[in-house]
Amino acid sequence: MSSWLQDNPDVRTIRVAAVDLNGQARGKRIPARFASKIEEDGTRFPLSVMNLDIWGEDIEDSPLVFDSGDPDGVLLPTDRGFVPMPWLDAPTALLPLWMYHEDGRPFDGDPRHALARVVDRYKALGLTPVVATEMEFYLIDDSGKNLRVPRSPKSGKRRTGAETLALRALDAFDQFFTDLYDACEAMDIPADTAISEAGLGQFEINLVHVPDALRAADDAYLFKMLVKGLARKHGFAASFMAKPYEEFSGNGMHTHFSVLDRDDNNIFADGTAQGTPALLHAIAGCMAAMHDSALLFAPHANSYERLVPGAHAPTGICWAYENRTAAIRVPGGSPAARRVEHRVAGGDINPYLMLAGVLGAALIGIEDGLLPPPPITGNAYKAELPQLPGTWAEAIDAFEKSPVIARIFPPMMIDNLVRTKRQEMHYMADLSDEEQTELYLDTV
Repeated sequence: MSSWLQDNPDVRTIRVAAVDLNGQARGKRIPARFASKIEEDGTRFPLSVMNLDIWGEDIEDSPLVFDSGDPDGVLLPTDRGFVPMPWLDAPTALLPLWMYHEDGRPFDGDPRHALARVVDRYKALGLTPVVATEMEFYLIDDSGKNLRVPRSPKSGKRRTGAETLALRALDAFDQFFTDLYDACEAMDIPADTAISEAGLGQFEINLVHVPDALRAADDAYLFKMLVKGLARKHGFAASFMAKPYEEFSGNGMHTHFSVLDRDDNNIFADGTAQGTPALLHAIAGCMAAMHDSALLFAPHANSYERLVPGAHAPTGICWAYENRTAAIRVPGGSPAARRVEHRVAGGDINPYLMLAGVLGAALIGIEDGLLPPPPITGNAYKAELPQLPGTWAEAIDAFEKSPVIARIFPPMMIDNLVRTKRQEMHYMADLSDEEQTELYLDTV
């Protein structure tokens, strides 16, 4: 048995899980006394489990199912090891897994392996991405017909306004946030600043930058699971859904990244506010891939309700210094910390696929020496700019046919994701807005 379980003898059951294309945990519950077998030998799922739709159903035309006999893959522990699950009543631990073929090859349909492939390409060049994420979510009372902000446990009242950056909005749910930070500490998730955001009941917590993109994606995935589970324990919901309310801002997941060389120097920093040619190359790569990558940033039907002009989410493909209307922002501050902020993704994304898309595009820009157009100034919503796809169908088609996407992801991953989203789009057409909200509220 692992030293972690030996140090936590009150844990009697464990969960073992891998992450599917929609960012959902797929796995098993196992008595803790059998954990050593999983640690040593792994476990087995059908390969097709990594490629289920948002309802958890098989993809009807997938070659992973009947055409191939629905074979098993081997699930092995990641280097994360056991993490507690503080939102459950009984002491429980999660062991994150990822999928391999029987012969030891990584399974190309596993999102975590997709990101690992990109990271390995950086490593081959002596480069290391440093990644941080900003996690936006709503706290929601979904007990009635209409979604509402929960009553404050302190006052019993509901907020009536957004109260952007208001301490009293945070303090109204102080016990939830105290428990959340304690849980992040226990799970080794680097949660930093919390703020109240522009939407009613909306908050953001930043996860500190780490020089390990896989760990950053793990942190984001585990954080989403934690926030949703802990909110239910407190009697309300938490949702990373891109647009739970028509009248309020959507949930984004902004990503900050820089790149270190072999000597741990930031290759984007040269002591100036403008940054290095490598910074421009990375920005140009992200811009060149942005239209075709939209399915990674907006993977669901509801995602496209967030990507509308003037709603605190970018719609035009552009970049700028210190400008939050741009899709790519270079923040101010110390020149030594010069970095890219990619602002397109919603909170409903799969963090492994999203980071693979962003970092893969940046690397193409660096490898090819691409250069971006001049940075914009002023309001990007009023500028004549190339646009992100306006519909889910357009994003699926662009992703499927894109030469740049083919340089980032293996063919199986592209095919699996396209089949998944086309199946979801087909069945989603029969759902009302209320049914879509009910589906996405807890899942994404």
